[in-house]
Amino acid sequence: MQKGKLYLIPTILSDEAFHVIPAYVHTITNLLRIFFAENEKTTRRYLRKTGFIRSFDETTILPLNEHTAETDFASYADHLLQGNDCGLLSEAGIPAVADPGSGFVQLCHQNNVQVIPLVGPSSIILALMASGLNGQHFCFHGYIPVKQPARNTFLEKMQQRAKTGETQIFIETPYRNNSLIADVLSVCKDNVLFCIASDLTGKKESVQTKNMAEWRKIKPVLEKIPTIFLLG
Repeated sequence: MQKGKLYLIPTILSDEAFHVIPAYVHTITNLLRIFFAENEKTTRRYLRKTGFIRSFDETTILPLNEHTAETDFASYADHLLQGNDCGLLSEAGIPAVADPGSGFVQLCHQNNVQVIPLVGPSSIILALMASGLNGQHFCFHGYIPVKQPARNTFLEKMQQRAKTGETQIFIETPYRNNSLIADVLSVCKDNVLFCIASDLTGKKESVQTKNMAEWRKIKPVLEKIPTIFLLG
């Protein structure tokens, strides 16, 4: 039996920014009836907004998030091994990068299932592109420690790595954006470059790179919106 293909389907980064998803992604999505996603409700909404033509009565959306046990992956993979093309979606942006799903993708490779990544917005790459910082050597850390002194220790280590020319990329829960910025400004030296990239692809999109001395004069205050932070 011919195995199905796993399509890695991009979604929007900002509400209503559906125009950034290429048309061919919607074409492929409409061919699928099985999806793996972090949240069924938001996935249904996304599919409806992008012109999904199938009835949801004949569409299966299985949970694949931080609570999904790896023991469930085998039953999910069975859909592909039985010849069904399937889609993997993230809540925002591209799946399996700084999001759940990489373990399932790895299992698909182990079972010789073809994995097809579809083009779409990645907040990490968009921020790096627009930052003006080194795009040859970079490291994405995801969420950094919240509590002190672990947070400042981690920031200091990133600062040292940034001095070698390696761009440091990290994120924070939106409601803690301003406390993170305050910690960055308190730890990093004046000549270190700091990029704040917010609401990428959205109506309030903003990407600014300045050294710490300049940021301290501005004293930036962010809304509770998704933001990527970079040091260089």
